[in-house]
Amino acid sequence: MPAGLTAGGAASKICTDLDGAIASARDFVAAFLLAKAADGVAIGPSTVGDARLVISELVTNVVRHASGPCQVDLELVGEVLHIAVSDTHQVAPIAHAPDPRRVGQHGLEIVLALCEGVEIEPLPLGKRVRARLALR
Repeated sequence: MPAGLTAGGAASKICTDLDGAIASARDFVAAFLLAKAADGVAIGPSTVGDARLVISELVTNVVRHASGPCQVDLELVGEVLHIAVSDTHQVAPIAHAPDPRRVGQHGLEIVLALCEGVEIEPLPLGKRVRARLALR
């Protein structure tokens, strides 16, 4: 089982190297879901790709705006994958109104479109963004 994954329904990973954090987080969520599928959890055909995209967008925000490490927490609750990304940047991401002419800044828009819900929780030294993705 890959590092950070447990036999239960949750896993955590701390990304200290922000240069490789996006790819590392994508691989981590994919390995988590594939391990759960091997254990018999029903995972929809687009779930792994959607989860990789969601975590990529959340960690990209960290790489662009935070100066320190980030933590990725994954948890299966029923038929929903909870993805939480904590970082050291105090400012919450902002969802912009859809604008096909805008270049960039579509990350939270994408996350909101794919997920059942997104919450942003302030922390004493940063924030945590939580997204809920249906396993479909």
